[in-house]
Amino acid sequence: MKNTPKGLRLNIGLFGRRNVGKSSLLNALTRQTVSLVSDVAGTTTDPVEKPMELQPIGPVVFIDTAGVDDIGALGEMRIQRTRLVFDRTDVAVIVAVAGEWGAFEESVLEEFRGRQIPVVVVFNKVDLAGNDGTLPARFEKMKIPWVHTSAKQGKGLNHLREALIRTVPEDFINAPAIIGDLVPAGELVVLVVPIDLEAPKGRLILPQVQSIRDILDNDAYCMVVKERELRDALDRLKRPPALVVTDSQAFLKVAADTPDEVPLTSFSILFARNKGDLSELVRGTMAIENLRAGDHVLVCESCSHHPMGEDIGRVKIPRWLRQYVGGQLEFTHVQGHDFPEDLSPYQLVVQCGACMWNRREMLSRIFRCQKAGVPISNYGLTIAYSLGIFPRALGPFSAAAEVYRQHCRSVAVG
Repeated sequence: MKNTPKGLRLNIGLFGRRNVGKSSLLNALTRQTVSLVSDVAGTTTDPVEKPMELQPIGPVVFIDTAGVDDIGALGEMRIQRTRLVFDRTDVAVIVAVAGEWGAFEESVLEEFRGRQIPVVVVFNKVDLAGNDGTLPARFEKMKIPWVHTSAKQGKGLNHLREALIRTVPEDFINAPAIIGDLVPAGELVVLVVPIDLEAPKGRLILPQVQSIRDILDNDAYCMVVKERELRDALDRLKRPPALVVTDSQAFLKVAADTPDEVPLTSFSILFARNKGDLSELVRGTMAIENLRAGDHVLVCESCSHHPMGEDIGRVKIPRWLRQYVGGQLEFTHVQGHDFPEDLSPYQLVVQCGACMWNRREMLSRIFRCQKAGVPISNYGLTIAYSLGIFPRALGPFSAAAEVYRQHCRSVAVG
C-alpha cells in the first residue's frame, strides 16, 4: 500500500509548542529519522509528512508541524503553514511536556473540538518532567484519549498507537462511495475520457482510475471511450447503460450524444460528493445566477500542475462564466493547500474535484466559505450550470437534485 494516494490516507497531525518532542515522537512511531531533532527550539520549520501503514487502520500519513508558539516574522510564517495543516487533519495529536499543560494547549484543543476533529493528548518527556495533576481525569471525563510517552526512551508508543486506532473517525472508515452505490450490480457504466494535451501520457488521471475500481468493487462493469466515439459506442449496446460519466470539459458534447433517458454526470461531480458536501456545493453553485460583471471569483486547484493550452481552471471555466454573466469577471487562482485567510473580496469560490485531498480538507474549505458567507462550487457543477445542463448533471443524486428543485420553487414563488 506504499503507493496509496494521500487523499485515501488517514491524516494524523502532531501539534504543540516548540521543543515538546513532536519530531522525536514521529521518528519513534515510524521507527525512522523522518524529522530533524535538536534541543534548539524551532528546528522543524515546515510540515514534514511521512506516509506509512498503521495496522489495522491501513495507510496513514503523519504530519509533523512547526511549533504553533513560534515567534518573530519567520515564526509567524511557520505558524501559518501549520494552521493550513489544521484543515486536512483527520486526527489531531496534541503533544505537551508532562506537567506543562496551559492556556496555549487549551486553545489548540478548543480549535480542534470546534472543528469536530478527534484529538489524542500526549504527555511527552515523562522521564524528565513532573506530574500532570488532575488532567488525565479531566480528559477521561471529556472522552479524550491521553497517553504518557517518552519518545527518547520509547515508552508509551504502543499505548499511543492503540489510542490512534480507537480515535479513527467513522466517516474515514465508512467513506462515501464514488459511484458504486449509484449503479446496480451487473449493470454497465460508460466513462467518457477525453485525451488532450493535459492528459498524462500513458495513464489515466486519478478520478478515472478510482471510479473504475469503485465500479468493479460493487460488481458492476464499465466501458471507457473518448468523447468522439461515445455515440457509436452507445449505438452498439443491446440495452442502455445505467449511467454515463464524463470529464466535465466534454459535458456539452456528451449530453448531446447521450439519450435523455440515460442518467449523466461528471467525474468532478462524483468527487464533489465523495470528498465534500454535494448539497452545499449545489447551493453555492446556484449563486452563479447572482454574479455580475466586475465580480471576483477565486479558482482553487488542489494539485500543482503546469497549465497547458485550454486549461480548465484558467481558461475554460473563466470563459464559460464570463459568457454566462455577459461581462468581465476578475479571477484569482491558487494551488495546493494555499487559500486566502480573507475571503471577503470574492463573490464565488470554485474548487476543483479535490481528488488529491482527503475529505477532511475539502470539508474544512467548505466550512471556511460558509463562515465567511461566500458561496463555494466545484469545477463540474460550475461547468454544468454555466452551460445550462445543471438539472441533468444532478439527476443521479436525489438529495442534491432536490436542493436544486427547492431553490427553483422558492425563486418561482418569490
